[in-house]
Amino acid sequence: MASWSQLQADLVTIPVAQRGDWIKARIESELKDLARITNRNVIAYASSYLQKPQIPGIFLSITPEDVNGFLSALYQMDSNKGLLLLLHTPGGSADAAETIVRYLWSKFKDITTLIPTYAMSAGTMIALASDRLIMGRQSQLGPTDPQFFIGNVAYSAHSIVKQFEEARADIIATPNAARAWAPVLQPFGPALLQEARKALAHGTSLVAEWLRTRMFKGETKAHAQRWARKAAKEFSGSHHGSHGHRIDRNEARSLRLRVEDLEPNQPLQTAALTLYHALTIAFENGPATKAIISSNGSWWMKNISMQA
Repeated sequence: MASWSQLQADLVTIPVAQRGDWIKARIESELKDLARITNRNVIAYASSYLQKPQIPGIFLSITPEDVNGFLSALYQMDSNKGLLLLLHTPGGSADAAETIVRYLWSKFKDITTLIPTYAMSAGTMIALASDRLIMGRQSQLGPTDPQFFIGNVAYSAHSIVKQFEEARADIIATPNAARAWAPVLQPFGPALLQEARKALAHGTSLVAEWLRTRMFKGETKAHAQRWARKAAKEFSGSHHGSHGHRIDRNEARSLRLRVEDLEPNQPLQTAALTLYHALTIAFENGPATKAIISSNGSWWMKNISMQA
């Protein structure tokens, strides 16, 4: 495996004018290696949220626009081979995640999701819609409670509901507290509470359906339903305390998810993590905030000025 520092050391030996081509060639090489190793189509979906935290979250997250990237990535793919999806994202829109999942399901009967480091929130939802996961020691999922953007700031649905409930209890106990709560709640608007509650219920229902249909496919109907409901509830996030709570492969397995370890398959680990590091270097050295790239050579990039 080429580490980030090794790739960076190689990059500085390349003339500046040629570095973009070098990074692109390295990414494409690792994608082709992954396709060869797994005998699958490969798509990498990655966000630069770790490299560019100053960029508004909506440009780094899963949005409806990403469907265009998947349309491009899947063009002329042989869907009989199945799909390996390498996923690195902080999450985003649950509705966009549902659209992506439905589209991938329409194309592939078998989907494996590999998580090099983070697949959080709506990214976790997409991962849970696959047939199996591949995770390393460093890989993590997270709570699936939907996010709402107020301006450029994301708020979890659980946080919104909890804040309204806390305000209600405080105002009932101390009516004068309404003055203090008014400026806090005003940006959210009264309809957002209902939207947050509906989104939580819908998201949990979706995850249960997806688990029952794909991850628990082949189990008895009773087992699949019970395990899917339990896992969806656990992932929904109300008891985790933080939307960024780490759910590692051992916790995922405790919920009966089909999780394979990355480390025993050295060629797979080498190609996947080298690809991940190459993508991070691409984000560090260019304007891209998101990338959807396939093993058949298709590229879709979301670019934004660092001064945004």
